[in-house]
Amino acid sequence: MPDRGDGVEPMRIGSLQVPVPILCAPMAGGPSTPALVAAVGAAGGLGWLPAGYLTPEALDDMVAELERRSDRPYGVNLFLSGPEPEGDVDDQVQAYIDGLRPEAQRYGVAPGEPRFTDEHVAEKLEILARHRPAIVSFTFGDPGTTVVSRVHRELGVPVAVTVTSEAEARTAVASGADALVAQGIEAGGHRGLWFDDPAEPDGGPRTTTAELVRKLVDVVDVPVIAAGGITDGAAIGALLAAGAVGAQLGTAFLCCDEAGTSEPHCRALLDARYSDTLVTRAFSGRSARSLRNGFTERHPEAPPHYPHIHHVTKPIRSAATAAGEADDINLWAGTGWRSVTAGPAADLMARLTGELNAGP
Repeated sequence: MPDRGDGVEPMRIGSLQVPVPILCAPMAGGPSTPALVAAVGAAGGLGWLPAGYLTPEALDDMVAELERRSDRPYGVNLFLSGPEPEGDVDDQVQAYIDGLRPEAQRYGVAPGEPRFTDEHVAEKLEILARHRPAIVSFTFGDPGTTVVSRVHRELGVPVAVTVTSEAEARTAVASGADALVAQGIEAGGHRGLWFDDPAEPDGGPRTTTAELVRKLVDVVDVPVIAAGGITDGAAIGALLAAGAVGAQLGTAFLCCDEAGTSEPHCRALLDARYSDTLVTRAFSGRSARSLRNGFTERHPEAPPHYPHIHHVTKPIRSAATAAGEADDINLWAGTGWRSVTAGPAADLMARLTGELNAGP
């Protein structure tokens, strides 16, 4: 397709200009590959590499591969570790581990050891300073003025922060964020809540993407990117009309040829075996939207301990994936998952851009 969408306004954030205001979300854990990010960039959009869960060395390799594939702008998303919990793992986590043992034994594995994950943000920024990302974003918290200033100074690029409420948005802007990713309740996978409230089944406010965008464009003076449940050009157009500068899609790209999504995950999205989604802590200990499957049904009360539960369930999920068993893996999906199609990312970008240009 052409390098820009006919009639579509480019997305501008500071020094970054993207011809088509369609972004491919940073989907950690495998789906977002350098090949996918390169394909989205070649089609005029912006792809994000996910740094979450990666070691600094693995991130270096991933960014280098992308830069060998493409000279187009790209983003990198970093998870914020948050404070390390004090003391030992509590009884809730141990009880969850014990309850998982029969499932683990079916696959010939044992539950993993619960542990805190240090995302090594400082080291990852040092690596990114040796590469050429066009924008850096942060998820799961406020990066703070020191980190934002470091990105501006050492990388010379804008900073975006994922937010789910007006309060988070105001704090991020006060810390120097150049843009906000407004993520609504419809989003698949982990929503970027700064605090996953154990008292809330969904972890936090149930604000829709459209509601959040409309609210934020009235109270902040930085560009707002819409994210959550977006799967077609009509939805993108409506969000742009509401004041967003771009739309970030994740689930829509999961079954693209270039994505690293597992075969059972992609099959579950395409064959309509599962009928709906829900927000669950069963896989990671943090609120995340998945297709409703056997694992989510059996573990509705998983303890709110992230990333500890992520590491506990990882051996089971890995074994189930290898066995092709979708009923025991995290089937991350937004509420618009029924629109997912398979094929090259270029075809999806062409369809989305065409729908966007066609208008309401």
